[in-house]
Amino acid sequence: MKKILLIISAIIITQITFAQQDSAFGDGEWFQFKMSYSGFLKAGNATLYVKETKLDNKDVYHVIGKGWTSGMIKWFFKVKDRYESYFDRTTLLPYKFIRNIDEGGHTKDLEVEFDQKNNKAYVNDKKKKTKEVFDTKANIQDMVSTYYYLRNKINISTLKIGDEIRTDMFFDEENYGFKLQYLGVEIIDTDFGKIESLKFRPYVMAGRVFKEEESLTLWVSKDKNKIPLRIKADLRVGSLRADLEAFKGLKHPFKIVVEN
Repeated sequence: MKKILLIISAIIITQITFAQQDSAFGDGEWFQFKMSYSGFLKAGNATLYVKETKLDNKDVYHVIGKGWTSGMIKWFFKVKDRYESYFDRTTLLPYKFIRNIDEGGHTKDLEVEFDQKNNKAYVNDKKKKTKEVFDTKANIQDMVSTYYYLRNKINISTLKIGDEIRTDMFFDEENYGFKLQYLGVEIIDTDFGKIESLKFRPYVMAGRVFKEEESLTLWVSKDKNKIPLRIKADLRVGSLRADLEAFKGLKHPFKIVVEN
């Protein structure tokens, strides 16, 4: 339960699309997810919101992600997370990343500035009152921007079942090599009807939160939007499921196979 928004961000991280000149998303796009624990207990909600703005005279997308516990869960484990990313509207490379979380009393307040030209990340830990500089991989992504980058840049039309996609991400104070496996097409039941979806397996770090590297499975809509529809996560204790329950501001029509 400590990683509600991190798990949503796994959705965020692993969003895959057909290569297309027309962007899959735009200003005003908004998603809300409902979370359930071990298949029945309401766990919380998470949202993602996109808006166009400027950062240091650069045209950027500003994405805000929030996550919080609700129902009975919040009485014994309260989560209130906020993630923000500012990334270039053309290259989709991030300039700034913010992570402000409170997960059962475990708190972080980080602000990361990316120097994409010199492959550096400047990390300001506001809680510890420290500032450090880290080397990064070229064209590094943050946890939020990766999702939108892959949405526009990865060409799924050339993928075959079992193929893997890799990219580099900087999170907190570390570089991560991210790997995603394509599992094929599946029609799933959602709050909106039956949706044709693309199924993926993102590989995560096994340990304190996830049961094993193959603990996550996710589904995204097989249309130009590539909406994150569902994610299932096997945790070290229990399981967590996130389902899309509301959206607005889509750039393209949302395809429903059979309405409920």
